[in-house]
Amino acid sequence: MNLNDQPSFLGQTGPYFWTTFFLLNTVFISTGFNGLYIVFIGSAPEHHCLVPDANLTAGWGDAAIPVRVVDGEAVRSQCSRYRLDVLRNLSALGYVPGRDVNLSGLSQEPCLDGWTYSKAIYQSTIVTEWDLVCDNQWKVPFASSTLFVGYLLGSLISGQLSDRFGRKKVLFVSLAAQCMAVLLQSFSHSWRMFCVMFLFIGASQISLYISAFVLGKDSRSFIDHACDLLHAGAFLFYCIGYMTLPWIAYAIREWRTLLAVLAATSVVYIPLWWFIPESPRWLVTQGRSDEAEQIVRDAARRNGVEAPAVIFKEAEVSSMSRNIRCITLMCLVLWMAINIGYFGLSLNTSNLSGDPFMNCFLSAISEVPAYVVSAWLLKKCPRRRLLSIFLLIGGGVLLLIQFIPETLQSVALALEMTGKFGFTMAFGTVYIYTAELYPTVIRNVGMGMCSSAARVGSITAPYVIYLGTYNKILPYIVMGSLTMVSCVVNLFLPETLNKDLPETIDQMQQCNCLHAPQNHV
Repeated sequence: MNLNDQPSFLGQTGPYFWTTFFLLNTVFISTGFNGLYIVFIGSAPEHHCLVPDANLTAGWGDAAIPVRVVDGEAVRSQCSRYRLDVLRNLSALGYVPGRDVNLSGLSQEPCLDGWTYSKAIYQSTIVTEWDLVCDNQWKVPFASSTLFVGYLLGSLISGQLSDRFGRKKVLFVSLAAQCMAVLLQSFSHSWRMFCVMFLFIGASQISLYISAFVLGKDSRSFIDHACDLLHAGAFLFYCIGYMTLPWIAYAIREWRTLLAVLAATSVVYIPLWWFIPESPRWLVTQGRSDEAEQIVRDAARRNGVEAPAVIFKEAEVSSMSRNIRCITLMCLVLWMAINIGYFGLSLNTSNLSGDPFMNCFLSAISEVPAYVVSAWLLKKCPRRRLLSIFLLIGGGVLLLIQFIPETLQSVALALEMTGKFGFTMAFGTVYIYTAELYPTVIRNVGMGMCSSAARVGSITAPYVIYLGTYNKILPYIVMGSLTMVSCVVNLFLPETLNKDLPETIDQMQQCNCLHAPQNHV
């Protein structure tokens, strides 16, 4: 039989189903750990210029840092100090700062001797390690972007590798590479080395994510078409890692130790090699039907059902068409816009008022109901309509934030979490939607191409957030506008609800883009 003809003989669930998908989804916990720890290790504590022991009295030592009034509060300058040679002379003459000398008239100089950082929240971060403040402040968003550049590179190659060597092999190689890269990053001796290792972390992490997702999608759709709730399994387990991250960071305030601990957690995944099978769909497309049949018969045995005498037959594969390019182009736009919004709001948690650990936890926990709700809705509602609604929620809220006065910070925070809720539902939906649009023979390649476009959005996200240093509402205007544009593009994609996954490119060609021009021969 064809893969989509009679997939139900294995049963609706069963021991094989639950065991395989629980073990497979646990892999996504590591992506939740390693995707957003830059929020903590890249945070800039309160700081000011270091004033070395320069024969100054205690009064002049305290007055060496200029003070300016911001929003009615006195704030010490972070990037300048009064010239030390002038302060030495005034101190030697016995003058008292503020009484005998008007400080506002003194000349200033940059922080020639470095900075002093507060340790109230963090013992050390990459900012305190390499003085990534003031003129070097740009290096923090640049470091974040190198992770997403790695995502881009990994997306470009992981699809081809996975379709060539198998989902399972690429999954575990990527997991090992991610572990080693995070561990090596904890030993970084310079900012440049940190960025290079972040590049490898991004490449291995997205390869892991896509391979595991497609492996689960291939097997899940074969084993059980009815159990749509597990569409959200990958994202919920990612969210578990994301929610756990701030508490690990809360317990470990030193960035090198934090990275070493996060790298060590990947060791627990080694035994999964012997429990997670290869995708039967991929094996069939590679002409390895005997191996695929062995996996399916083992699943039937463990579920206590009888498999038919003949399970697979050859499927015909044909060439690509104009319709594939049409669908791919629109998916690229969607993925790019959604990732700018999703990662933009995720990375912005350290800029919100309040405790950074609690803000990150709230940002993470807002994803749990989002994935559950989107998974439940995906069981019954059209994908195209759902995705448009989710994008409207995310984009609309972002555009609304600019009208909230600064005195209502709690309202702005609630709206930001609502926007994150909408983007999270869109993020989970677009993964499912895209996987259902592409046939098995090019599903991983298609997911890789779309993920590459998403990485362009991810690379851009830190700089969109950086616009907030000039005007706090600029990031929200940019992200909200892009989301509204992607919402319109989404309306032109074909619907996939209650349709079998395409096995060949011929089957994909039968799903035309909405209003797309048709070729008549």
